[in-house]
Amino acid sequence: MASFFYLLLLEISVDEEKNIKLILQYEGSNYHGWQRQKNGVSIQEVIEEKLTLIFRRHVTIYGSGRTDSGVHALYQVANFFAETSIPPESIKNALNSLLPDDIYIKKAEYTVPDFHSRYSAKKKSYEYRILNTGDADLFLRRYTWHIKEHLNYIEMKKCLAMIIGVHDFSSFRASGSSNINPVREMFRAELSEKDLDGTFRLTFEASGFLRHMVRNLVGTIIDAGKGKISEIGFKEILDAHDRKRAGAMAPAQGLFLKMVEY
Repeated sequence: MASFFYLLLLEISVDEEKNIKLILQYEGSNYHGWQRQKNGVSIQEVIEEKLTLIFRRHVTIYGSGRTDSGVHALYQVANFFAETSIPPESIKNALNSLLPDDIYIKKAEYTVPDFHSRYSAKKKSYEYRILNTGDADLFLRRYTWHIKEHLNYIEMKKCLAMIIGVHDFSSFRASGSSNINPVREMFRAELSEKDLDGTFRLTFEASGFLRHMVRNLVGTIIDAGKGKISEIGFKEILDAHDRKRAGAMAPAQGLFLKMVEY
């Protein structure tokens, strides 16, 4: 199948430069995040290698967000430029025939020249999955944070309500990123009901996210669920604008990039 699509594309003549938008999913366990890294394989690197095979020249791809090592994507958006007349559907099929099983291109399409997957985005949403049971299911724990202790869902929901609106999220960003404007607007922060398998989801929708922001928020909200901090304590952490005041960062495997809107 791979050779078929590859040979098909080689027969198509080169044309004017196009801006090509991709919608993709990936299972991030085996990768050092989206962005190219010196010390590990990234999603970006793998896709660029396959695009270089297809177009026979180096192609740089831009993602809507730089997901961390071990983080997954249900809906990532990326774009790249190439001088081509290859139909988008053929690009999609060629990529999927070359990519490993843990990266999948859902859609490819031509887009306007000034579209940028990161800078054109208006909203992003993330989902964090937690397994709240005494025993950890072998398959569920690969994509969740397993927490054995009882959690107070009412207290967690109170904390989530506090972050709706425009806030300085300095307390929840990665250490050492003080040069980035920490103000973001949170449109939605919700806690789902627990499923029969013991999992529940924390969903965040915002104008944008700081590095490690979701995982640091989740870690602190879980502290509230465990009774380590109160509703008032969470508000004090938010207002302190100090990363040292917040809880530990939640593990990567429970986090999914859920949606990007333009």
